Amino acid sequence: MRLRNIPRADGVIDAHHTVIKKPEEQKGNWNHVFGNEKPIQIEIGMGKGQFILNMAKAHPEINFIGIERYSSVLLRALEKYDTEEFEMLENIRFICMDAREIENVFAPAEVDKIFLNFSDPWPKARHAKRRLTSTEFLARYEKVLVESGRVEFTFYFSFLSCFVFRFVCSFPIYALNPVSVRIEDYTFKVSVSRSTRFAGDGISFRTHLFGEA
Repeated sequence: MRLRNIPRADGVIDAHHTVIKKPEEQKGNWNHVFGNEKPIQIEIGMGKGQFILNMAKAHPEINFIGIERYSSVLLRALEKYDTEEFEMLENIRFICMDAREIENVFAPAEVDKIFLNFSDPWPKARHAKRRLTSTEFLARYEKVLVESGRVEFTFYFSFLSCFVFRFVCSFPIYALNPVSVRIEDYTFKVSVSRSTRFAGDGISFRTHLFGEA
């Protein structure tokens, strides 16, 4: 689906107090940005921001950073932040950037957790490196996570999801916590969070990837 360009997006982003304009300058100093020593959790590809805004509201003891590549999409998250429900939140910031730059923005062991929610699966083989669960991205996450940090991702169950599970299991720095989940007449070995919910036309699993086993 083609993203619709919104001309005013860049201006709103530049003026908004929650958006960090030169995030690479904050590398190693994100606790100073928030003014406290609370753990930092980030969502990559946050879309319109509903998940991370709700998390920030529910967990004032944690600092959250939402990363979105496209300015027109980030604009929607900022508009949501500016509503009465979220405008007083002080534990959230936003960055407009490509996730491939994550190592230039966060220092080693600066991030407590990374969320990947319904990321583009890029199903074609030639696009495999673009997947946020590719070897290249998993290596980047490992460099910025704390020793006990984790990546948590949610997706619709599909054939590609099975591939992702097998792939991540093969990556040496991560280990899945296997749990049996029965779907109709099939049992899958996956790692899930406390709840498995139905969404849209599929089943979404909140899947935990922990640090070194």
